[in-house]
Amino acid sequence: MDDQAQPDNSKLDTRMVARIVEAALLAASQPLSLQQLRALFPLDEPAPDGSIEQSLDALREACADRGVELVELASGFRYQVKADVHPWVARLWSERQTKYTRATLETLALIAYRQPITRGEIEQVRGVAVNSNIIKALEEREWIRVVGHRDVPGKPELLATTKGFLDYFGLKRLEDLPPLSELKDFGELEPQLSFEDDSNNAANDSGDTMPIGDIATADGADDYDNEHEEDTE
Repeated sequence: MDDQAQPDNSKLDTRMVARIVEAALLAASQPLSLQQLRALFPLDEPAPDGSIEQSLDALREACADRGVELVELASGFRYQVKADVHPWVARLWSERQTKYTRATLETLALIAYRQPITRGEIEQVRGVAVNSNIIKALEEREWIRVVGHRDVPGKPELLATTKGFLDYFGLKRLEDLPPLSELKDFGELEPQLSFEDDSNNAANDSGDTMPIGDIATADGADDYDNEHEEDTE
């Protein structure tokens, strides 16, 4: 009997791994993390060591001259339309585009750049009362969530952005946000984000509603810290 080590034929070919990874990313409705991609390969048919990471690098390079790109976001990897062809592709969803008032975008920007922040602190900066519908709508959109409470009388809620917010705007971590001084409108981050000028919001934000999506779960401050520690790795 030959004592020489036999090749392990149970592992998939690296080319097959790349095909599986690409197909999974195209089929998924949300970004896929490395852990989720690794879970595609069972123990009895594993992917060769490092082949998933190599596949991601190869797929990213293969997009050089294509209209899409493979990017790594807060929640994982996904294919997305490149900026130079986005105006043409955006016509696919222009009829169902949701419009956001300046009050909504200003509130979102303050939460993103000064988080965690309370509603009262947002009102202090903007100089007007924040309509409850704005906060509710951003929570329903799963862009913000409650991460704790400020240790002051009344224990006001602390608001922060979510990984869903980072994913939507094509960001891997909060540090990837452009400097606030360079941002004229928050909608510049995402051309799909339609802006509706609200000339009356200087007085108040009443009537600014945009009921979208499902209400996000309000997690604690510890989860906020853990999530953003992951973002900085």
